Amino acid sequence: MVNFIWVGLIFIAIIYSLVTGNFEVINNGILTHATSGVNLILDMMPLIILWTGIMKIAEASGLLKIFARFLNPILSKLFPSLPKNHPALGYIASNIAANMLGLGSAATPFGLKAMVELNKDNPHKGIATEAMITFLVLNTAGVTIIPTTVIALRMMSGSKNPTEIIITSVLATTVSSISGLLLDYFIRRKNR
Repeated sequence: MVNFIWVGLIFIAIIYSLVTGNFEVINNGILTHATSGVNLILDMMPLIILWTGIMKIAEASGLLKIFARFLNPILSKLFPSLPKNHPALGYIASNIAANMLGLGSAATPFGLKAMVELNKDNPHKGIATEAMITFLVLNTAGVTIIPTTVIALRMMSGSKNPTEIIITSVLATTVSSISGLLLDYFIRRKNR
């Protein structure tokens, strides 16, 4: 659906530029922004590769399992339908760890693996379970302690103090996480 919206917006912009005679502006904008988009990807790639590699090392060394055991009391309250040693809990903990470091791209593989594990126990394939919904809320609104990617983007853009967003980021993501999980809890409770 989102693809249709984007195609529609692009189509409307092209038609509007033809009608108003500003096709050169659109053409120049496309070329310059495409170049800046590619440059952004090339600038961010080393950071993403570094942190994804660190997360893989943490996974292989067992550090993520230790973190999962540390989070187990919290995760068991958030996911009451999952058994204590469910394989998805390790992936959920890994996803939380990556998100706490502001590494959404490194968190994505763990999130996908968690959803695959959660779906294995799903009696109604294609319909999200309570655990899947709770994980999606937690993943989307997850607390970010160090917004690494945003700090890197601010550094690349020449910010004088790229780390000044840490406190506001922690506050905003904490509020969004608590709000999302409370809403999830009340809706789940109401539906029972």
